[in-house]
Amino acid sequence: MRHAPADPRTDRTLLVTGAAVAAAGTAARAEAVAVRGDRIVHVGTAEDARAALGGRADETLELDGGLVHPGFVDAHCHPVMYGQALAWVDCRPERVPDIDTLVAVLSEAARDLPAGVPVRGFGYEHRRLAERRHPTCHDLDRIATDREVYVMNASGHGGVVNTHTLHACGITAGTPDPDGGSIGRFESGEPDGQLWDAACDRLTGPAGVKIGNHGPNFHLSEPDDIMADHLLRAQETFLAAGVTTVGDAQASRREMETYLRARESGALRMRVSAYLTSALLDVALDLGVVHGFGDDLFRVQGVKFYADGTLGGWTAYFPEGYAADCCHHGQLYHSAEEYAEIVRRAHAAGLQTATHAQSPFAIGMVLDAVEKAQADVPRADMRHRIEHCGLPTDEQITRMAGLGVVPVMQPQHHLRTGDGTLTAIGDLGHRYNPAGPCLPAGVPVVFSSDAPVAPPAPLEAVSAAATRRTVLGTVLGDASLRLPVADGLHAHTAAAARALHRERSVGSLAAGLLADFVVLDSDPLDADPSELASIGVRETWIGGSRAWAAPGR
Repeated sequence: MRHAPADPRTDRTLLVTGAAVAAAGTAARAEAVAVRGDRIVHVGTAEDARAALGGRADETLELDGGLVHPGFVDAHCHPVMYGQALAWVDCRPERVPDIDTLVAVLSEAARDLPAGVPVRGFGYEHRRLAERRHPTCHDLDRIATDREVYVMNASGHGGVVNTHTLHACGITAGTPDPDGGSIGRFESGEPDGQLWDAACDRLTGPAGVKIGNHGPNFHLSEPDDIMADHLLRAQETFLAAGVTTVGDAQASRREMETYLRARESGALRMRVSAYLTSALLDVALDLGVVHGFGDDLFRVQGVKFYADGTLGGWTAYFPEGYAADCCHHGQLYHSAEEYAEIVRRAHAAGLQTATHAQSPFAIGMVLDAVEKAQADVPRADMRHRIEHCGLPTDEQITRMAGLGVVPVMQPQHHLRTGDGTLTAIGDLGHRYNPAGPCLPAGVPVVFSSDAPVAPPAPLEAVSAAATRRTVLGTVLGDASLRLPVADGLHAHTAAAARALHRERSVGSLAAGLLADFVVLDSDPLDADPSELASIGVRETWIGGSRAWAAPGR
């Protein structure tokens, strides 16, 4: 009998030794990892790992201390948008403390751009500007009056444009607010330059992506080669943070085309699970794109819905009003009835849903819809998700456990904007991201970055959940709301993989799983929780191959 020759791609072996190994399901540390092809075959002693490879290691990664840890899973982020934001002018609070500085840094960028090219910035937080307000179109007119100027708010849900852009988009005092969006206005009724959520549809041009009341529109089109650069730039940052798998939490045609081109060219370097914007729900159902369509590198996993807006932009929905302004309520993207119907349709087809919901009212709307959909068409293990899930009540957390709903939180949000949330909604803000009560209730809390709202930095997220201290030093809530470091690491690895329906391939280091791991300078379990973000990433490996290494390694 003749035997087929060995395939070097699947038969290649790798032995990882010289560092402690975070084995699945235990705080104990192993000695080595054995890999064949792109899969782990053994985690244990160095001797047993060599034996599992039949004594043959084509490559040995001999480390000098540190920790081999599962690759981090960022279950909710926006990689293409993040890469685009990295290419724009940095307007984050660390660089832009006031509106004059905002104007100055954007004006400097404008001088280096060819005539007519838009001037775009990202990351301003109005409550951390000295003026405690949003810029206006008149502020941005100081930068340019002959081209688009757009600065996106750190929330990603909208921003401010100059007068030229308002005119180009046909926005006047008589332009009504669209469903699921709003246009900022001066007291006179004239537009002040702010465009939020569905109102940003106007920025994408006649043939651009339109979201309507299905979410914020940050899908600005650019040439294919520029979009490829955005993805490459984002991937480098994710990999440098030790992130090996991501969930793109709002994929439109723009994102799908970018990922598929990268997949075909070999430029896709991390694993991606895409959640289609709910504006594409009918398309997904017509095509039968359900039950995880794709492969280990790129797949369509579900659909992204929106219940309410964002705490950062004061568009999360509070029927009783905000503490800072009782006449301001935020917004719902859909009526409760309309939302329940689209959830029902997705659930009935077997399509996992991931719904943005921040306020207790919006979270309750999601739970009601999932409960009704499940009663109409019982389906096991759907793992419908609530994205952000910023302010759930204890009763709602209990309901999540009963319904199998997964909250996907971002501790870096309360780290950066917790003080602003307290200003907006009062003492309720102390409860922002209550990860601590979830695990005792049987709810598998998941962590993520929401990049570009926060950078991909899993250890910073775990630290923020363990300490609940903001960048200004405020400690949010009491100790019961904190999540211990070990549980936080699980929330950013195995639990996040489970939220993506990928727990059988990523998120842990165990035989049979993909060999996705990160080498850390030290063990997070041995560190002060407040110091976790200082632990460095040395190398990131995907499928048994090095995907990134720190400079000099």
